[in-house]
Amino acid sequence: MSRSQASGRVQPASRLLLRVDPITCDGHGRCAELLPEAISLDDWGYPMPITAELPPQLEAHARRAAQACPTLAITLERQRRRRAPEGGPRR
Repeated sequence: MSRSQASGRVQPASRLLLRVDPITCDGHGRCAELLPEAISLDDWGYPMPITAELPPQLEAHARRAAQACPTLAITLERQRRRRAPEGGPRR
């Protein structure tokens, strides 16, 4: 039995990644206003980090931030989680 099964928590089969294209971004800052839990702005008004893994409860806010970006510099990408090998690491 895996650790997540033993604790009663189920891990999602995929993770949501938010990516900001630094070339496309003009630093409007709307993403940080709509998603302050994941994005902050640097001293010049550009978002950081460029890539962030988001928890499931922020997915709707992330989609709203991506849609509100005037230059469409934000993309959301779902990636499948890698399965941990059964029985732990092999030696």
